Amino acid sequence: MLNFAQFRLVTFDCYGTLIDWETGIFSALHPILAAHGKTIADPELLRLYSELEFEAEQGEFHSYREVLQSVVRGFGKRLDFMPTESQARSLPDSLPNWPPFPDTIAALGKLKTRYQLAVISNVDDDLFAPTARRLEIPFDYVITAQQARAYKPSSQIFNVAQQRTGVAPSQWLHVGQSIYHDVIPARSLGMATVWVNRPSSRPGSGAAKSAYGKPDLEVPDLKTLAHLSEN
Repeated sequence: MLNFAQFRLVTFDCYGTLIDWETGIFSALHPILAAHGKTIADPELLRLYSELEFEAEQGEFHSYREVLQSVVRGFGKRLDFMPTESQARSLPDSLPNWPPFPDTIAALGKLKTRYQLAVISNVDDDLFAPTARRLEIPFDYVITAQQARAYKPSSQIFNVAQQRTGVAPSQWLHVGQSIYHDVIPARSLGMATVWVNRPSSRPGSGAAKSAYGKPDLEVPDLKTLAHLSEN
């Protein structure tokens, strides 16, 4: 069990951890696929999404808005249809409407009373701004891929976070839904990690790339994490 008293800072992945990104992804992609007469099971949709997002984030840095448009076009190539420009834009345009998980806001409120809180997210600043309003709890720091010019699991975005916060890894707890994007890189930099293994149409990975890593703690939701931190 983690010693929560040692931490000054708790950082969070956002989409998949705080925000219900599977609901958001389905709400954007199901209509596109239906418009082109395509049917795909939700677990396969998430697996394909994870592959296409991973491919789009390689090489020269592109904005997350461009990454998400590339994902839509990638679905078209894999499933043999041509999305319109409006359809390609609809995925990033939908992101501000993706809802928080039901336990997110209350859990953040509890944790805020004891720790500095920050978000480390593979997103653009302008896409995160409406999400921040949905989350309601003010974060002490927000570090995005746009600011770091790099996507997790790159250590660059975590290094930017450390420079910004000034908190040593030994006093830093990182919380995320993705083993690949969050647990593995954070542990490699000396931070304690929590894997939020939420229920998913694709258990264990959701819309993220599959990977194996050992977190310091696994929880099914943020409500559980907030409760454990008080004991």
